[in-house]
Amino acid sequence: MCTHDNMDLDQKTVLCDKKANGKTQPWKEKKLANIGYFELLEILHFKKAERVSGCGEILEFDITYEGRMKLANAWFCKSPLCPMCNWRKTMKRSLQTKNVVEEVIRQKPKARWLFLTLTVKNVFDGETLDKSLKVMAQGFNRLMKYKKVSQNMIGFMRSTEVTVNKKDGSYNQHMHVLLCVESKYFRDSENYLAQKDWTSLWQKAMKLDYVPVVHIEAVKNKKRNKEKEFTAIQAAVQETAKYSVKDSDYLTGNLENDLEVVKDLEEGLYRKRMISYGGLLKEVHKQLNLDDIEDGDLVRVDDADSDVEEKAYSIVAQWNWKAQNYFIG
Repeated sequence: MCTHDNMDLDQKTVLCDKKANGKTQPWKEKKLANIGYFELLEILHFKKAERVSGCGEILEFDITYEGRMKLANAWFCKSPLCPMCNWRKTMKRSLQTKNVVEEVIRQKPKARWLFLTLTVKNVFDGETLDKSLKVMAQGFNRLMKYKKVSQNMIGFMRSTEVTVNKKDGSYNQHMHVLLCVESKYFRDSENYLAQKDWTSLWQKAMKLDYVPVVHIEAVKNKKRNKEKEFTAIQAAVQETAKYSVKDSDYLTGNLENDLEVVKDLEEGLYRKRMISYGGLLKEVHKQLNLDDIEDGDLVRVDDADSDVEEKAYSIVAQWNWKAQNYFIG
């Protein structure tokens, strides 16, 4: 907890949630971004605007005897574009995928890992984005069923990301896929798929009349060191688990542009599953009793939250709209 310099706010204390690694959680920054998003929704007359404005407004923390703060209760709106919720979802995705990958490595120590990026041409409006994302999900399912792909496939994690092209305002929808394959994948031409093969199969799965941009790489390090190799896999996990949409793409300060982007993204992302697991990764996700990232709990989302420590007392931090910060008490 950090003391506020301005003592005219009843000498209240500003929230300062500092983790064991010394990193301060960006509650204020995420709430300010959430408010920016809410204001755009309000101008666009979205019914959910008021609901979004209440996201993370009140935060209850448990304080352990060791002096650590743990979020115990909060309400999050879970809107696809909410900066507050996407921050929490990304931490949760990262933790869940880390745990899933660790267990898969334990069960399949000789398995190899690949990082695949799949793209299609940019689109320019929400309706086309909506259709494109649906077709991409269908195309990905077809891709995973092709014999050349499925014969060595152990499992995968797929995440979909949408970015905004700053030059022409178009939307780039692409998939990041962490693939776990049998070691024989690299054995010979009967098992191995080169980049041109992945490109051809993706083009076929998507029924495209152009050659899409596809990138595939093995997740490995130069040194054959187990700890280092796992670090490389974790780097791929972080890339796969990152934000589906960055709020910097629609909170630019250009009101007319931001309104258009939010309107398009709300339409395009409506009821889309931006992350999914398949094969052994999906089975392990179930074995570990992990909840759904899109609809699940956003309170306990990182490693520190899972540590069992006895609570000494609780505190409540509330967002002060006038002072634009969280205050305790």
